[in-house]
Amino acid sequence: MASYETVKSVVDFLKTKVDAAPQVAIICGSGLGTLAEIVTDKTTIKYEEIEQFPKSTVAGHAGNLVFGKLGGKDVVVMQGRFHPYEGYPMSHVTLPIRVFKLLGVEIIIVTNAAGGLNPEFAVGDMMIIKDHICMPGMTGMNALVGKNEERQVEAF
Repeated sequence: MASYETVKSVVDFLKTKVDAAPQVAIICGSGLGTLAEIVTDKTTIKYEEIEQFPKSTVAGHAGNLVFGKLGGKDVVVMQGRFHPYEGYPMSHVTLPIRVFKLLGVEIIIVTNAAGGLNPEFAVGDMMIIKDHICMPGMTGMNALVGKNEERQVEAF
């Protein structure tokens, strides 16, 4: 788990770039990063500009945080996220979530490209994932591994 000091340093940097206090964070998965195009009054910050922030290596992930307005709400859109298969430890993969919480985000919407077993689904259908089995978690690669600091998000 990223230390509170790491999370706070990222938040402090972001606050020098944007005045907004986003209520909603939207983490865009593959093919959905263009959602940021409809954000208004936007400020875009490249991941590379943010010290201690991972860099997106997946093709098609722009690697930006886009702050602005969407549907009358202050939002931050994450164009590309981080994965353990990119070589990142879970402390890096989960860093944006902890940053969002410290920024004041109350709602996080996570999108992804996913397959399904339901024969009624067609390509492009929307679905809501109600539960999942975290296979990497069964090997000890779990986002909750590490000390839970009271100053950060509660684990449960």
